[in-house]
Amino acid sequence: MKMKKQIVAPCGIACFNCEMYFENVTTEVQTRLSQITGIPPEKITCNGCADRDYCLFLKFQGKRCKTLDCANEKGVKICCDCPDFPCILLMPLAKGAEKYPHNTKLFNLCTIKKSGIEEWKKQAAAIKKIYFTKNFEIGSGGDEN
Repeated sequence: MKMKKQIVAPCGIACFNCEMYFENVTTEVQTRLSQITGIPPEKITCNGCADRDYCLFLKFQGKRCKTLDCANEKGVKICCDCPDFPCILLMPLAKGAEKYPHNTKLFNLCTIKKSGIEEWKKQAAAIKKIYFTKNFEIGSGGDEN
C-alpha cells in the first residue's frame, strides 16, 4: 500500500487534483500517456514532489523543475514560506493556461499562506473548477457571479 505523501507541490500545484497522482491515476490515463510518451504505463504514476527530487512531468522530458530545485536549495517545503515569495518562477503565463492548472499555483500559495493547508484543501477542487470553467472577464476574477 502506498503511503499518502505531500498533497501540494512547493510551487502550489494541488497534487491531489492531478490525473497522474497515485490516488487518481487510472489504467486509461496510464495507457494514453504511455502511447504519447513511450514511458511504460506502470511508471506513469506520481506521488507528488514529496520525495523532493523530481517532477514526473519533467522527468519524462529529461528536464528538472527549477522551482523544486530552488525550494530544495532554500530549504523551504512550500514557496509561500520563502523570504523571496513571490518570485519570477511562479509568474502566471498565458500560453497553455487553458489546458494546465499552472496559473492557479500563485492563488493556491496565497490561500495557503493566509488560511493554512487544511483550509486550502477544502477549496482546491472549487478553485480548479472555477479556473477551467469560468470565462475571463476583466474585473471579476474568480467570483461566483
